[in-house]
Amino acid sequence: MSARLLIISVLLLNCLVSRAEELRPEYFMLRPDVERAYGYTHAVKIGSEVRISGAVSMDDQGQPTAVGDIRQQMINVYSDLARILAHYDLTFSDVVVEDVFTTDMAAFLEVSGEYRNEIYKGSFPTGSWLEVKGLALPEFMIEIELEAYSPH
Repeated sequence: MSARLLIISVLLLNCLVSRAEELRPEYFMLRPDVERAYGYTHAVKIGSEVRISGAVSMDDQGQPTAVGDIRQQMINVYSDLARILAHYDLTFSDVVVEDVFTTDMAAFLEVSGEYRNEIYKGSFPTGSWLEVKGLALPEFMIEIELEAYSPH
């Protein structure tokens, strides 16, 4: 094997190793004890994609908060989502998909417009809004999951 071919082979191998490390999942748990108990991870980054599991209005022990108040539950959910995005140095402007699940679509529509306009300053992400019969616990009225694009 010539020296030139050996150098090219080493460079190519280094590129492949770097790419594999870039694509290695980076997991993040917002509430590790709660997430381990229920068997999920709140977020994972692979390459430039960040996927965030559905967030609900709960405290650090996993207990529902703002029971019966969909507006406050929505604010709590977006607050947790902002914390997760910040872990990856992202903001809501990096969100490309937002899926909302609610047990009361009419109530969500009444409270969401103005608040979501404060969060999404530029463009709104794609996504779906679904009214569901129930969420993980009966006190939860809203759950939101996100996908974001990380430019770094």
